[in-house]
Amino acid sequence: MCGIVGVVSNAPVNQLIYDALLLLQHRGQDAAGIVTQQERKFFMHKAKGMVRDVFRTRNMRGLPGNAGLGQVRYPTAGNAYSEEEAQPFYVNAPFGIVLVHNGNLTNAQALKAELFSSDHRHINTESDSEVLLNVFAHELEKTTRGMRLQPQDVFTAVSNVHRRVRGSYAVVAMIAGHGVLAFRDPFGIRPLSLGHKDGRIMVASESVTLEGTGHTFDRHLLPGEAIFIDLQGKVHSQQCADSPKLYPCIFEYVYLARPDSVLDGISVYQARLNLGETLAKRVVSTVPPSEIDVIIPIPESSRPSATQLAHLLGIPYREGFVKNRYVGRTFIMPGQGVRKKSVRQKLNVIASEFKGRNVLLVDDSIVRGTTSREIVQMARDAGARKVYLASAAPPVRYPNVYGIDMPTSSELVAHGRTVEEVRAVIGCDALIYQDVEGMKRAIGSLNPSLDGFDASCFDGVYVTGDINPDDIARINEARIGQEDPLEDDTSRLALPNTQDA
Repeated sequence: MCGIVGVVSNAPVNQLIYDALLLLQHRGQDAAGIVTQQERKFFMHKAKGMVRDVFRTRNMRGLPGNAGLGQVRYPTAGNAYSEEEAQPFYVNAPFGIVLVHNGNLTNAQALKAELFSSDHRHINTESDSEVLLNVFAHELEKTTRGMRLQPQDVFTAVSNVHRRVRGSYAVVAMIAGHGVLAFRDPFGIRPLSLGHKDGRIMVASESVTLEGTGHTFDRHLLPGEAIFIDLQGKVHSQQCADSPKLYPCIFEYVYLARPDSVLDGISVYQARLNLGETLAKRVVSTVPPSEIDVIIPIPESSRPSATQLAHLLGIPYREGFVKNRYVGRTFIMPGQGVRKKSVRQKLNVIASEFKGRNVLLVDDSIVRGTTSREIVQMARDAGARKVYLASAAPPVRYPNVYGIDMPTSSELVAHGRTVEEVRAVIGCDALIYQDVEGMKRAIGSLNPSLDGFDASCFDGVYVTGDINPDDIARINEARIGQEDPLEDDTSRLALPNTQDA
């Protein structure tokens, strides 16, 4: 999961891209980068850290030009701690190209070998984004062969990228002296939106980025589609995939995206309200509403689902946890004991909302389960008689290979366990999960034109059709010894408040 943005304007874009990245900060906090173009020359600054820490006044002054792009990084492939893997990436031929990428290539290793042996291109990092850049650069070079670049050349190159690359990818690239390119993978797994204002064109991961910078939202890019914005602001578009299908990542609606965004025609906020509505039916079948005194969300993304759940069941909704947004991140800290301590530093209970009550805690999803267990214990320590836990998402049973850095199968609390066994691990009095089909109906009803969803972390179905047990084993092996950026709610509590960031 990363956030990307690109702009072509008739005025300097450095401040605009900075502002856009602030609106995408919830999509990645590990690194940030901006590149601008002036007179065929690229100016770039990137570093590890959050946007406000990476860019100072001196850095912004060094980013002139009326076109540019930027990214906030949440690592899902490569070395999470290497500053070399911060984006954008650059290659000098053909023309000079810079690129930012949101997603994850599932055949990156095979492509890397092809690039070295057949395409004679060198990859200097472990990042699949650098692989993607070089595949595109090679295909563009084959198409143009030293001739003057035309939009059709760009679209032909993207078509060839689609034929070679597997996985998820939303991409923004800039070609020196020509313009900005944006495209999505043929399944549309990762989001990308287009908007305009006063002669400038912007593409960004989420619609909130367009609206928050004063742009008019125009549309979402189609799966497999590419748009090329020349430096005069003219937009060229073409479908570049042979058989595109729209299967957006359902976890975007469950947790990743901001609630004020609209992705592929679906309001993220309404999707979470709908999840609360379907969850209500599951709760009633497990715990009689008369046995629940209060419903309390676990901040932040679960709030819409929790409010709808409380409304439908006629049970008081209360805020029982207060989040400290100024505590450092936990998931780069070694040792489970440190993680547990940090949960209590980041969340504090309002004891009066728990004491002597049967409470239903609502979370957006449960991944590893360690933080859920700690939060349940916090509720008990605050005096709750009984603690029930409801998840607006189904059990997370499978690794995600499309850009969400989830733990390996063995680390997922629901993998290989029944709901009752998960309940015992977490320590709550009852555990209620959303069901997979209910989740898909709740969100899919908001846009019936969708072909389906990538819900692989819930149902084990990988929509690109190229994932087998050997691939999962390889991914698991690569993760051994690494900390997990998406470690249940421990990581989420470190994110900026996605309700009002």
